[in-house]
Amino acid sequence: MREIQHLMSTIKRQFKLRGWTYKQLAAALHVSEPTVKRMLTGTTLTLERLAQLAELLEMSMADLMLESDNSQPRLEQLTQAQEQQLVSDVRLLLVTICVLNHWTMPDIVRKYALTEAQCLGHLLTLDKLNVLELLPGNRIRLLVARNFAWLENGPIRNFFLRQSLGDFIDSPFNSQTELLNFSHGMLTVDATAQLRKKLQRLQREFAELHEQSLHAAFEQRHGTGLLLALREWEPQGFEQLRRDS
Repeated sequence: MREIQHLMSTIKRQFKLRGWTYKQLAAALHVSEPTVKRMLTGTTLTLERLAQLAELLEMSMADLMLESDNSQPRLEQLTQAQEQQLVSDVRLLLVTICVLNHWTMPDIVRKYALTEAQCLGHLLTLDKLNVLELLPGNRIRLLVARNFAWLENGPIRNFFLRQSLGDFIDSPFNSQTELLNFSHGMLTVDATAQLRKKLQRLQREFAELHEQSLHAAFEQRHGTGLLLALREWEPQGFEQLRRDS
């Protein structure tokens, strides 16, 4: 329903940008002005009528749909309370992570021990949080922005740092899809700043590769974690041997 409403808003905005009046549009469609007003404020529109409106706007239907999608406000972050709601239910958090990685409802139910009813309930919760729009046939339309991120020091990040970091590191890192390197050195403040920028660039590249991988079949994509960390640090054992200053 929200998708249709946003499409109608996009159509109205495009006609307004082109200087069309209700009277002119009514004449072009051979209907009355009240009919045009009802058409542009309603939620039902035939495919034929949509094609007529797109033609008057000198746009293809595909371009009109794309314009509607691109102009829709996207969620960039959840609130503290919303993130806490997710971490309070591990199944809801699981469904959230799957959805953000573009899993379908059948994908989730096939992979994890959730019934369709349980999965649907969690999807409806995410719909209320504006993370997604649940479409007919239980199809999922994400409503998050490309730069969507968890709150810094928020419930989600803290959950993964406290409960999942050890699990992530607990690996021999000896397969072709794994890599673990650790470096330690003495850096100036300027050198550290340069390295920080490079790590941030690497994180953006990871996100770009994630987007590119979405075009591959579901079976060809694998959950992959990238951990980047940088801090001024000395092992505790070394600190204990320091002389008192």
